[in-house]
Amino acid sequence: MGKIIIQGQEFTFEQIKTGLWSVQDPYFHQALSFCRDWLKGKGEFELSTSGSTGTPKIIQVSRKQMEISAKATHDFFGIEKEAKLLCCLNTQMIAGKMMLVRGMEWHAIIYLVQAQSNPLEEVDQLFDFVAMVPLQVATCIENPFSRSKLANIKNLIVGGAPSSPDLLQKITELKLKAYQTFGMTETVSHVALAEIRGGELIYTVLPGVKIGLDDEDKLWIEAPMAKEARLQTNDVVELLHPKAFRWKGRADFTINSGGIKLQPEILEPKMAESIHSIFGNRNFFLFGKPDEKLGQKPILVIEFPKDEKRALDLLNKLKAVLERYQVPKEILFNPEFTKTASGKINRTATFNKSL
Repeated sequence: MGKIIIQGQEFTFEQIKTGLWSVQDPYFHQALSFCRDWLKGKGEFELSTSGSTGTPKIIQVSRKQMEISAKATHDFFGIEKEAKLLCCLNTQMIAGKMMLVRGMEWHAIIYLVQAQSNPLEEVDQLFDFVAMVPLQVATCIENPFSRSKLANIKNLIVGGAPSSPDLLQKITELKLKAYQTFGMTETVSHVALAEIRGGELIYTVLPGVKIGLDDEDKLWIEAPMAKEARLQTNDVVELLHPKAFRWKGRADFTINSGGIKLQPEILEPKMAESIHSIFGNRNFFLFGKPDEKLGQKPILVIEFPKDEKRALDLLNKLKAVLERYQVPKEILFNPEFTKTASGKINRTATFNKSL
């Protein structure tokens, strides 16, 4: 039987199931309340989405979906009983709750901490499985003490948002055993994983998942952890073989400029070095602005106070690394990007606020 450890306090799954626990912190209380419901066999759960592709909402997810997802991840990594897991994602969201479910289904030892930028600061363990968002991984790498702990994690999955080229390079240089995830609300968690080891990310689907393309090269998924028989996504991918694909970006972010389709997620990594050399390690993204002549024109939005001189310097640099039609037609500035409830950049809201 596994257990959950919170700030040095240990609670066995049996104690949690029977209510023999008490914590004062509201965050930990809601997490243990969810675990109690799970261990008592509750069949349906209301979970919060991250809001990365729209307004955050509450959805109904079945126990069966979550069990299947946890088992698929277990089988992919070959997790052993009594493995040590660190749950450092927000347990009020799907991702954090799925870490708790994995731990309970795997009879693991779960170390539960608050969701914070450096979750390794307050723990001193060798973990078999950890899930983090890119910001957490980047923060841990910056801290020498946390970096050594990060290197000792047996399996690290990184999700919630794409990792920047800079972060992918650092993960590769440190030789971390890390994977970028691919998933969505409808599948309750990831359905594919790409090992981060230099070069392009190639995603391999979890056991039992089938994939294919529609006539616009958008990915469809048939997954046992989803309620729908087939999920049609808005993700543009290149199918490499029946179990693997290369992700190109979101179709809803595609910029159709003069009949040429520009995929921001492909162009942004090419622009990163130039942008960071002038503005430092700032957030940025490409967005399509309506244009009477082109239909849409690519606009670069940077999280920085307005600076026309640097903008001009950047445009000159970008002309050396991009094709003529890929170069942003305009640069907008915004001192603080709008974020979703889970901390992801809300591109549409940020763009509109930057005009």
